[in-house]
Amino acid sequence: MGDITVVKEKHNFDFVDTIRCISMIGIVFEHSTVLWGDFFKKTGDRIIQASTIQSFKFATIAFFLIGGFLINHKFTEYTPFQYIKNRFKNTIGPWLFWVVILILLDIGHMLFMTYKFDHEPESFFHFLLEDLRRIVFYTSYWFIFNFLFCIAILLFFKKYIYSLWFGAFWGAVSLFYSVNLYYRWIPTEHTTALFGFVFYLWLGVYLSKYYDKVSIFISKISWIWMILINVVLFLLADLEILHLMQMGSVDSFNTLRVSNILYSLTMFLLLLKMGPLERLQKYLKPRETTFGIYLIHQIWIFRLLPELFRPFNIKVEEMTVYGAVSYTILRFIVVYGLTFLLVKLLLKTRFKWIIGIGKSSNRLNKTPLKN
Repeated sequence: MGDITVVKEKHNFDFVDTIRCISMIGIVFEHSTVLWGDFFKKTGDRIIQASTIQSFKFATIAFFLIGGFLINHKFTEYTPFQYIKNRFKNTIGPWLFWVVILILLDIGHMLFMTYKFDHEPESFFHFLLEDLRRIVFYTSYWFIFNFLFCIAILLFFKKYIYSLWFGAFWGAVSLFYSVNLYYRWIPTEHTTALFGFVFYLWLGVYLSKYYDKVSIFISKISWIWMILINVVLFLLADLEILHLMQMGSVDSFNTLRVSNILYSLTMFLLLLKMGPLERLQKYLKPRETTFGIYLIHQIWIFRLLPELFRPFNIKVEEMTVYGAVSYTILRFIVVYGLTFLLVKLLLKTRFKWIIGIGKSSNRLNKTPLKN
């Protein structure tokens, strides 16, 4: 046991900050895009549309993988109850705060629209329930709920956590959602696929346990091959998007497409090989800002962007694909920039707990990075 402890001391997981920063940039970009839907009919336009969204489509799976990296040793340091208690204290409080903020803003918008256009008021109770359901299950706020759900499953089956058969089972469950995109046995939205992401959290835990071997394996793959593999899988992911569009799928960009799963895994390996980017970490401080950016950015998208661009009377369905891509980039710059500035401001106040920063969260964030 003493030897194992010494080996753990040598591990350095600073690369996690780089991956979570890049992944969060990708998630904000994806949520800021106006390229969803099937309103481009030319094949060339669809390829540009698919490629723009696909470029950062690895981000969600990458977050589950680094989540597994960081919680691996916690499963041995804490009892399941202690771990869940810490998680709820450091994540659910801030999560609930911003969910309530968004609900209040939605209520205010509903009342304003009702008054302005003299509509018959909607049932407040019905509006509240529908808004809560939409926010928790169909926006970015689903991530925390789903993430904790996946953690709870791993904790419940803790004694099988390093079993390959256990991982294979959850891998098969994830692939079920991939196949479901074509047969639609159940709703296809990835935000309702509660069991679809357990595998990636488990895989992160497994890779963390055998990180030394993983590092050796990655070091033996040349940069040329690593990049080539990712380019090929990126193109295959584009082709699957186009195929699903031709089939009339309502969820052609789903995260759990087989091609995107493979692309996400190889992109994760590429980011591992790249290692920590010190300048990026120095200026964007992902360890302190990532959770806050996640919590706040969706509010800007829902409530600020529509008002900000309303005077321009922009109609996305009438745009060229190049115009839509440019508009997406502009929306991303506005959302990420404002969110980052607000998070940095909150970090200097006593209210930083609403973005998950406190004494206990600082300890939990720092411990896993250098075991």
